[in-house]
Amino acid sequence: MPNDNSTKSGSFIDNLPKVYGMYTGGFLAFVLLMAILEQMGVGSDTIGILFVAFTIAIYAGIGWLSRTMQVDAYYVAGRQVPAVFNGMATAADWMSGASFVAMAGGIYFGGHGYLAFVVGWTGGYILVASLMAPYLRKFGCYTVPDFIGTRYGGKLPRFLGVVVLSVASFTYVTAQINATGTIASRALQIPFEVGVWFGLFGILLCSMLGGMRAVTWTQVAQYIVLIIAYLVPVFWMSNKQGFGLIPQFVYVDAVQRITELEAMYNMSSLEAVEGAKKGLKALSVPYAAAGDSWKFVTLVFCMMTGTASLPHILMRYFTTPSVKAARQSVAWSLMFIFLLYFTAPALATFTKLQILDPNLATGIIGKAIADVQALDWIQKWSNVGFLQIIDANKDGILQLNEFFMRGDIVVLATPEIAGLPYVISGLVAAGGMAAAMSTADGLLLAIANALSHDLYYKIIDPKADTKHRLLVARVLLLGIGAAAAFVASLKLTSILGAVAWAFDFAASGLFFPIVLGIWWKRANRQGAIAGMTLGFLTGTWYLYMIQWGGMDIWFGIDHLRFAIIGMPVSLAAMVIVSLMTPEPDAETQAMVDEIRIPSGDTVLSSSH
Repeated sequence: MPNDNSTKSGSFIDNLPKVYGMYTGGFLAFVLLMAILEQMGVGSDTIGILFVAFTIAIYAGIGWLSRTMQVDAYYVAGRQVPAVFNGMATAADWMSGASFVAMAGGIYFGGHGYLAFVVGWTGGYILVASLMAPYLRKFGCYTVPDFIGTRYGGKLPRFLGVVVLSVASFTYVTAQINATGTIASRALQIPFEVGVWFGLFGILLCSMLGGMRAVTWTQVAQYIVLIIAYLVPVFWMSNKQGFGLIPQFVYVDAVQRITELEAMYNMSSLEAVEGAKKGLKALSVPYAAAGDSWKFVTLVFCMMTGTASLPHILMRYFTTPSVKAARQSVAWSLMFIFLLYFTAPALATFTKLQILDPNLATGIIGKAIADVQALDWIQKWSNVGFLQIIDANKDGILQLNEFFMRGDIVVLATPEIAGLPYVISGLVAAGGMAAAMSTADGLLLAIANALSHDLYYKIIDPKADTKHRLLVARVLLLGIGAAAAFVASLKLTSILGAVAWAFDFAASGLFFPIVLGIWWKRANRQGAIAGMTLGFLTGTWYLYMIQWGGMDIWFGIDHLRFAIIGMPVSLAAMVIVSLMTPEPDAETQAMVDEIRIPSGDTVLSSSH
């Protein structure tokens, strides 16, 4: 990894395929070593600890080697990340704990209605590629509030951009620390409330010293780990259950088998046991169940616009060498993300079949509760509070509505449920940790960079030197990370729920100010202020009222979709106020024209 004293950063960039090829080979050799140790009798707890410790040590090492005191390197990785590797880093940044840990769990419990997350998150990249990424790269900014503050002028739009970014990113980062806490609590057999602080420690090791440069090269390494960890169990289960070599194309047969089992167990007549622990779900939900088309479409829309508004993703496209590379980077991101999203429904299906099918050795429904409770994986996940069995009818036989599990552990528990070697469980834990840490790195960096660059440097102390700016960024990383770990420990909502809130916050406050700032020259400072303020406040008010204020939901818009309420207000306020107030000056309008030209120099100088 290059550091500031190196004169060979160009050669490092040229050798990236070789460097990460060696890293991948080394990681696979480590997995093989763990498999040998397991065969030699080393305990599962030891293997789990070694997996988590080894991968975190690697990421921390990359972070240390990438340390920097250069502003360009800290904020935008020196703008020299090649498109393919930026695509991998973006995919890791994007495929968070929600994608890796929680999404398959949502599909597992809720059926194909949860595919709205997959469609929305993937479709959002179409908006990013067509409406935003190349133009923000041409603009040459460091952060999203940097664009808003420069495009609209004045300190208030920049400040409002920082506020919305901070709320959305903080909500998102609590979900990632929740995921790291879940993994650490199982792998290390420690309480969840302690696990979140362990996860935070690993996250800060990756991002504190090197900023965006360290995070970029760490995220490439984390993508390699997480995609191997996600694919291996699915291929293994598909072959073990007799469905063939390409699970993504054959799991429809497994869905049909699940439907038959649901009918056999007469699931529709079962009622969930009351008094189950908070956050745990019963299996008494038909696999094909889904929300109506209105709920599906609105959730897709919120996830798409949220994707295009989330600052930690948009920041990734500020790191490429050129506008063309930014556009290519989006395409690579989509391909790398597709590998995981295309596999998630298959993983959820095969895992559910492992539990439901009495013909499989792993099936537990219909068996004696005493026998089920004696299973090692049931005991381990019960011990850390993520699983519960209640014999409601006192017959000693496990029914569908008597088995409760947190959706967030489905992927992590899959290798144990399927009876795979424990080394695969360790691999999946390492992958889940990589996914959550990579996104948390990007999110914490987005918040800290916005506060240090846009609030501290641009508003509070414009004369601050480089040393003080980066010191402020690092102190903020520590403080924000600690606050997020504390909130995560409270378990206010599930991983997937917290992520949906983050997308809705971002879409309500940032989507139209960014898009209209690029595509509508008439959009002005007053309009942007009105759009950000009213859109964000309206969406937040609606979330509060339906969650804690006792208000009935409007038009079927629940807490996962509150951007549907906030975004129209943002658009209307921005357009109406812009038209009622003076248009931007000629220089600003010319700047907007310039950023839509795909060639030429960036609008802002690198020294800005």
